[in-house]
Parts: sequence; structure tokens; C-alpha cells
Amino acid sequence: MSGGSVAAGPVPVVTDQGNLRGVSNRPAPIRIEDLVNPVLSPEIAQMMEQTAPMAEQIELSPEAVMAEATTRTGLSDFGPDGFRGPLEVLCRSLDTEADHSPMGRVSSFNQLSGFAANRLRIEQYIKDHPDALEVPVNRPIVIAGLPRTGTTHLHNLISADPELRSLPWWEAMEPVPPPEEAGTTEGRIERAKSGLAILNTAMPHYARMHEMTWDHVHEEIHLLGIDFSTMLFDCMAVMPSWRSYYKEQDQTPHYEYLKRILQVLTHQRPPRERWVLKSPQHLEQIGPLMNVFGDATVVFTHRDPVSITASFATMICYSARMSATHPVDVHGIGQWWAQLIEDMLRSCTDDRDLVAPEQSMDVLFHEFMAGDVAMVERIYDRAEQPFTPKVRAAMDAYMVDHPRDRHGRVIYDLTDFGIDPAERRKSLNFYTNRFAVQPES
Repeated sequence: MSGGSVAAGPVPVVTDQGNLRGVSNRPAPIRIEDLVNPVLSPEIAQMMEQTAPMAEQIELSPEAVMAEATTRTGLSDFGPDGFRGPLEVLCRSLDTEADHSPMGRVSSFNQLSGFAANRLRIEQYIKDHPDALEVPVNRPIVIAGLPRTGTTHLHNLISADPELRSLPWWEAMEPVPPPEEAGTTEGRIERAKSGLAILNTAMPHYARMHEMTWDHVHEEIHLLGIDFSTMLFDCMAVMPSWRSYYKEQDQTPHYEYLKRILQVLTHQRPPRERWVLKSPQHLEQIGPLMNVFGDATVVFTHRDPVSITASFATMICYSARMSATHPVDVHGIGQWWAQLIEDMLRSCTDDRDLVAPEQSMDVLFHEFMAGDVAMVERIYDRAEQPFTPKVRAAMDAYMVDHPRDRHGRVIYDLTDFGIDPAERRKSLNFYTNRFAVQPES
């Protein structure tokens, strides 16, 4: 998952895609030593201090979130009301359970009201263009895998195909522009660049873990956020009430709203209709995913879950410096995510066969890394998507411009979070045995 706003876990980083094409000057690996007591730049520390008075005025309630969205947009029709129940639980959990700093509280409110504003504009677009809901969303290629399993690289490679439709970061943040920018993209792109520039200053090492840029292909988890029911909100804070509610609810209606948004996006920027999608959420929502996208080709990515737990816990805790109180409870956050990862892998193991063999593939990380473009060609064969010389050239060009680890690596250690690697390996044997996953340590 990639990841969001400051309060939403992993945060993308602005980089210059024209630089660092070679690997000879690759930075040396680092260990992030300030997870517990973050060292912030003076400008970020000042920004966090300035949010304290604002946080005291924030009301985390559905009414306040929706009112703010209406003020921003001048609109009031939020469309189908299935979002109201999840939003109520989410606001209450954020208000009573999240260990948020003032910056975290302000960021949470801004993110929720941003989702609500996007929803208002989407519903207005449908009123203005009712034929948008006639646009097909056929045979998407869906990548389902935990972060750090190669999903981002695979997503980027496939999205390099000019015949497929993907979701750039700027469009994920604002699917529909404000009326004065109708039919354009420049305003949304500039706002995406500005926001990411601030976050890059706050978290200069994030590119080592998960590089993203304003035009970088993004996962649809932010679109699911517009219906206020998605595991993206697990990244905002440790919120047991929210997690329990989310897991108990059938997510099919929220996947149906995701399809509604994809129809709007395709209508705005035709003609490509076949989407490439990606989110770790799909691992524990295979049933709802297939209920709505029954003709999808689903690619499941697999990697040593012990290594994944270490790297993902590091990403979440590194991001928490902007949203959590200091010192950051890295043990609590890390152990919470260790359990969430186990839960997701159990769901994947239990429900994997809900997708027919002719519509699915299992991709092991070590095999993908040994031949990434060749693996994509195999996926295309399963998905019945043409793998032409033009497609291969586009993917080869992407590989040249984006060598692996070009920003350097981070050294991960589960003991940073009070987690015993041997215990994790034993607890996760059900998954590694089921999918023949190779251990990495």
C-alpha cells in the first residue's frame, strides 16, 4: 500500500525521473535510527507546532467532514448513502483511539474532507454526464499482494503499456477537477507536485522504501477511500474499533462504488477501457473483488512474509513521525501490523481459489526479480492481452529509467519493533507452505 496524506501511512516522494538512471552512484544502504524520536527539519518542526491551535478546533464527525466538503465545493449531493455508516465509525475511532499529534488530527480531518469533496464532484459529474455510468470496465488486470512483494514494480511495468488505463497519483488525489478546471489536468498536477514536495522534505528517506512521483501510477485504495471503507484507514493509526467494523462488513457495495469512479475516470479520459489495478486490500477482499469485477485477471504476488513485516513496519513507523505523538510507539505499531499482515495472508490462503485458474496467477518474488519483463509476458498470456513489440519497448524503456534501488536501500530489523523473527516465521508457515514461498533469512 502506498500508500496518502501525512496521516495516512506511507507517503510518496517527489523525485526527478530524469536523474539517477544508472546504478553506479547508488547511495549506500542506511538504517533509520530515529523511528522512536524523529529528528525533523526546522521547517517541518515549525509546521507541526503551528497546527496545535488548529487541532483544538477540529471536530472529527461525519457532519463536520461533510460540511467542510460542501464549503470547499459548493455542492451538497453525496450520492448513494452507503458511506455514512463507515464514516461514522471511522470518525469515532480517529477521535477516541488514534494516538495522533495535532498535525495528525488536522491531517486526518483534511484527508476525510478531501475524500468527501471528491465524492461531491464525482456525483456532480454523473449528474452532468449520466452516460458515464454506461462506460464498461471490462477484464481489469488486478494485482493483489502485500507491500514489498514487487507489486509496485509490476504495476509500473504493466502501466507502461500505452494500451492500458492506469491511475496516476494526481488523478487519485482529485479524480474530478473543480468546475473552473473542467477538461484540464494542469491544476491537479501542480497541486499534487506541491503536496508531495512538502512530504519529501518531511521524510527524505521514503524514496528508498517506496518511490513515487506526481505522475507515478498509484493504486486505487484512495478511490475506495471516497466511499469511506478501505484498509487505507488502517494506516492512519492503530484503531481496533475501525478494524473490527471494516472486517465485519461486506465490502461488495464499496467495490461497486469503486467501479462507479472508474467509469467516471474512463469517461473523462477515453479511449482506453481496460484497467490495471493494484492494492494489498484485495488479498482479504477476494470475494467482493470478484463479485464486482468477475471477469478480472488477478495476479497474486508472494514473498517471504517475515521480510515483508520488517520492511512494512518500518515504512509505517517512519511515516508516523508526522501524525503520531512523539515518542512514536514503534512496538505498538509494528506488532499491530504484524497481526494485520497475518490476517491478510490467512484471508488470501482461505479465499485464493475463489478466482478461477484461467483468470489468475501466483507470482513468486524471486522468480519475478529474475525475469520481470518475461513474467509480465506470462501475465499477458493469461490475461489475453497482446504483448506486442511496442509494449515490450515501453517496458524496456521503463526499466532503463527506473533501475532497482536507485535511491538506495534501507536496512530492516524486526527486533526494532519487539518482534521475534522465529515466532513470526512459525506463525506464518500456513502461508509460506501453501504458496511455496522462499525464506529470505
